[in-house]
Amino acid sequence: MSRARLGKFSWLRWSDAVVAGTEIEAMFVKPGATRNVGIKGFYGGGKGTALTAISGIVQRLKKWTTTASSGGTAITPSPGDPGMQASKCTAGHASAGVTQGTGGPTLLAAFVSGAAGPGGWVASDPDSVKVLEAAATMSFGFFNSSNTASMKCELWAEVIE
Repeated sequence: MSRARLGKFSWLRWSDAVVAGTEIEAMFVKPGATRNVGIKGFYGGGKGTALTAISGIVQRLKKWTTTASSGGTAITPSPGDPGMQASKCTAGHASAGVTQGTGGPTLLAAFVSGAAGPGGWVASDPDSVKVLEAAATMSFGFFNSSNTASMKCELWAEVIE
């Protein structure tokens, strides 16, 4: 599998669309027609300022099993190795949430970060990478939730194909 990153060009930030305690699918990745796609890790953190209470943000990676998520602003994964060909997967994000897929979703991984600090999940070994087959009608959804309304944070993922 070649390695592509949803990183430098895919930092996500959501704020005013977040309703306290409501989970939003902020980003999705779905496989292209000719290559499997895998999530090697996803990372994020809060960007809260002048908070008067301790709070956190939960980030969840889920899999839609019947139809893939869609919509939002397109993200073009950038190869970690500039000599690699362009990514075949499709990705998108929206601060108010993308159009969710159907079937499931199945929880695959999660982490909690502080309102002003980092967090992340990384596959502990190659067998722990979360994979979707090429041409599948499934997608990975990246969900977030916080009990603090309008919480600002960023999320990025490392994708392999």
